[in-house]
Amino acid sequence: MTDIAEYCRQLEAYLCQKNGGHLIRIVGPAFEQVSAWAERGIPLAVARRGVDRYCERAAAKRQSRARPVRIEFCEHDIMDVFEEWQRAVGVILTVQDAEPAPASSAARKPALTAHLERIAAKLVGRRAALSPAFEQHVEALLVELDRLSAESRSARGDLRAAIVQRLAELDRELMIAAAAEVNAEASAAARREAADEIAPFGSRMAPDVRARALDAAYERLIRESLDLPTIRYG
Repeated sequence: MTDIAEYCRQLEAYLCQKNGGHLIRIVGPAFEQVSAWAERGIPLAVARRGVDRYCERAAAKRQSRARPVRIEFCEHDIMDVFEEWQRAVGVILTVQDAEPAPASSAARKPALTAHLERIAAKLVGRRAALSPAFEQHVEALLVELDRLSAESRSARGDLRAAIVQRLAELDRELMIAAAAEVNAEASAAARREAADEIAPFGSRMAPDVRARALDAAYERLIRESLDLPTIRYG
């Protein structure tokens, strides 16, 4: 069970770092708000990523005099990151009391061609950042993505479904290559963090479902650590 007071302290300390050492206590309504996140099972790491997202957006449009970020400002971003985490890890499909994803989430999905162009652009920036073997893998991947992008412009029915299926296969191959880029210490740390993320839901999962969720959480952490896009579509 989550220690709510400790959860709040950890977020308070993290927000203090983001505010350049300016401490804003999580008390009163803010404490109730953050407590609700903890009770819902939002992993601390997910909440922190939501804070990061808010701060990055705020910094991009910041005026000369910036007010300190309060935890209340970050709720929308934290909920967005949590929703993404649920879909990535599969918790939303396995926890009985989890809220379903909003109906509008499917509408926000980019067109297939736009998705392919976005991931190709991101991979171009990553291909020289890691090992030669990984760079070679990404070079071959970019060639195939370029071909799939051209096909996707007029793809319908079975052809479109085949492209989507191939993207899932390419995503799996990318993550296998990515895992080889991570040293044993970092991999073990990611496994521990994945276990911590899943812990609030573990008792409500069948063993096989929990194992899949752990693998998915670990994969997501590796993907984030290497700043890699998600190639699969949907």
